[in-house]
Amino acid sequence: MNTSTLVAFLAASLVLAITPGPGVIYIVTRTLSQGRAAGVASIAGVACGNLLNSLGAALGLAALFAVSSLAFTVVKYAGAAYLIYLGIRMLRGTPRAQTSPVAGRAPAGRVFREGVLVALLNPKTTIFFAAFLPQFMQAGTPALPQAVMLGAVFVLVAATTDLCYVLLATWLAPRFARAGAAPRWGRYASGGSLVALGVASAMAGQRSPR
Repeated sequence: MNTSTLVAFLAASLVLAITPGPGVIYIVTRTLSQGRAAGVASIAGVACGNLLNSLGAALGLAALFAVSSLAFTVVKYAGAAYLIYLGIRMLRGTPRAQTSPVAGRAPAGRVFREGVLVALLNPKTTIFFAAFLPQFMQAGTPALPQAVMLGAVFVLVAATTDLCYVLLATWLAPRFARAGAAPRWGRYASGGSLVALGVASAMAGQRSPR
């Protein structure tokens, strides 16, 4: 890839990466409810899921979604249901007890796995990669290595912008906590956001892939 194409790809990736989608919402809500460590774990999970989606696109999974509306619909509604499930579980959770600073916190491993699933169960991401990456691929060069490389670069850019979201949410969290009912209302806001995002994902057409 020549320099001008690489710069164009990085610029386009940055614009797309900062657009909030299911992955960004999940990362921010985890950070606000559990802190920076959970936010970083969720970034790793979403990045892993996005990388697997880019590999799936490179290997032709997007072609399956493009020709099979059933496959797309099944994965789409599975992803929406999972977001709603996460939101309901958060809404039903117990606020952190003041006597235990870790009460109510999900383990980092579970946060990571949930992030992977949030990204994987969004078929629009795979189709996005299939449509976006070829715009920057060079003719006469094997397609698979190019698609894998471009997908990895996009995931790296997205993880960097996601880290900015985590840092912002970490800065905001103590300010929210100054309100007496902050733990309860923060849980309601985070869980409600995930439920609303799941409902919107199930009902919406083409949206931001992240």
